[in-house]
Amino acid sequence: MAKKTKREYITLECSECGRREYRTEVSVAEGTPKFTLKKFCKTERTHTTHKIRRK
Repeated sequence: MAKKTKREYITLECSECGRREYRTEVSVAEGTPKFTLKKFCKTERTHTTHKIRRK
């Protein structure tokens, strides 16, 4: 059987408008990673940076 890594659901929040539109799963074996992604914001209608936010 394959080893299961510890994974956690996170929400991505837009840095411009503050809406939380995307939800994804990340590995938290070594702690929570800190990264930003450029995703499409529906309210701004452009690609903006999204950061990790907890519920």
